[in-house]
Amino acid sequence: MITLRPYQSDAIAAVKDYWSKGGGNPLVEMATGTGKSMVIAELTRSLLEEYPAMRVLMLVHVRELVQQNFMALLKVWPDAPAGIYSAGLGRRDAHHRITFASIQSVYRRADLLGERDLIHIDEAHLVPSKGEGMYRQLLDDIAAKSPHARVCGFSATPYRMDTGRLDGGTARLFDETVYKYGVAEGIEDGFLSPLVSKAGLTEIDVSNVQKRGGEFVPAQLENASDKITAQAVAEICEFGKSRRSWLVFCAGVKHAFNVRDAMRGRGISCETVTGDTPSGERDSILRRFKAGEIKCLTNAQVLTTGFDAPGVDLVVMLRPTLSTGLYVQIVGRGTRLSPGKENCLVLDYAGNIRRHGPVDAVGAESKTFNPDADTGKVSVDSVRAKECPGCQELIAINSITCKICGHEFPREEKPKHEAEAEKSVGILSGEKVGPQQVPVVDWRFHRHEKLGMPDSVRVTFIAGISEYREWVAFEHGMTRKQAACQWWSLHGGSAPYPKTTEEALLRTDELIMPTTISIRPNKQNRKHIDIVGRSFPARAELEAAE
Repeated sequence: MITLRPYQSDAIAAVKDYWSKGGGNPLVEMATGTGKSMVIAELTRSLLEEYPAMRVLMLVHVRELVQQNFMALLKVWPDAPAGIYSAGLGRRDAHHRITFASIQSVYRRADLLGERDLIHIDEAHLVPSKGEGMYRQLLDDIAAKSPHARVCGFSATPYRMDTGRLDGGTARLFDETVYKYGVAEGIEDGFLSPLVSKAGLTEIDVSNVQKRGGEFVPAQLENASDKITAQAVAEICEFGKSRRSWLVFCAGVKHAFNVRDAMRGRGISCETVTGDTPSGERDSILRRFKAGEIKCLTNAQVLTTGFDAPGVDLVVMLRPTLSTGLYVQIVGRGTRLSPGKENCLVLDYAGNIRRHGPVDAVGAESKTFNPDADTGKVSVDSVRAKECPGCQELIAINSITCKICGHEFPREEKPKHEAEAEKSVGILSGEKVGPQQVPVVDWRFHRHEKLGMPDSVRVTFIAGISEYREWVAFEHGMTRKQAACQWWSLHGGSAPYPKTTEEALLRTDELIMPTTISIRPNKQNRKHIDIVGRSFPARAELEAAE
């Protein structure tokens, strides 16, 4: 007997209540990793229990999800009258009361499938808004035979990749979102892995990349992204030292292979999958990656949906996007729980977090929200997240307190308009926009004490007559401790890492002082300066100094 989680039962109840009131085609929004397949399975079982003659079709776009959803039904209903129609799985069962199918295999087979009363669609954001494509062709053909049939959609991202929300617009297939269970709820309830994030010390420059249809032009985006490959890979390897399974999203096929080669050049086991990878080879690579035989996997536009690798604890965005749905799908690859996995680190070299905001805060939250007006896109210069100066976590632009390190932003300042917040000025008037690099002549370490909080290390960088500070906290919770360990490793400190502030202060002779730091004014309080990057002496210089 399978016991559903409370929110899964609530989702089923919401759909059935919607239909009991005469509703049409509902949409269920559930974050990646929260078990949509179990909701679909139990909803189907309970409906057929009430209406034994009902015929159900379950549609997805990849064979892996066909198998996954079919097995979920058998868990809740071992004797279910169900079959599979998928060429990729070598089965063509068309006459069962419940048929699980891949859309590529059945979009021209409406006559074979016969009348259907209910069509479930998983990953519903892939259904186009207009009457074209495989999904629309099949749905139109079924509607001709079964005009009473209803469609129930499930997605972690209620946005089409091209035209906005699934429940918005005159051509929408889904009438209303009847239930939502997001990333924030999943993490808070303990069903999803916590996420932590860092903006890369370098960012892909998209200022000269043209846009088409509300998204970056692919070829130009790939060229821009590849310019930072070497620098980004070097930093990924530093941040990833304590991470077991790295998943990297790239801007194109060539870019994905270039990142793979750069990883291999640093001794990291790495493979690549793209849309051109033969299915047998792809299956082998994915199996080895999930088994931990491959540490890093780069990809170009193929692992954003339908890919389940719970062990992923480092997601890297080397692919800028203006699509909210694509952004959420990418980040969602790291939210699944796995033994020994405490959280997933998201490294953003694409500016995606800044543009879209924290992944648990995107989309509609207001009762006055109008889905017709939500395009699911952001502008290139949109700013919906900011960096915490205490721990470099990316948090919502209007946050007053950082949930990770407790840093408090000035309460008297109101959140700035996006267009204002994006304008980053130098430390002096007239300087170029962006971080300023300053030479470090010395640094100092002190114990930092704050009432009610564990001690931390205050690091002071001396640059001419100016001083810049950051805090390293080995005794504050797991997330800040991990950040402290990454900081220690980045500055040349050896493992095992310090466990306490006292130990860290006694071992500062292990550390390598940066030759420069990159600084910029805090976007919420110009009186505060954030350290956003650093460079170190070359190995030859260090050996000469010794």
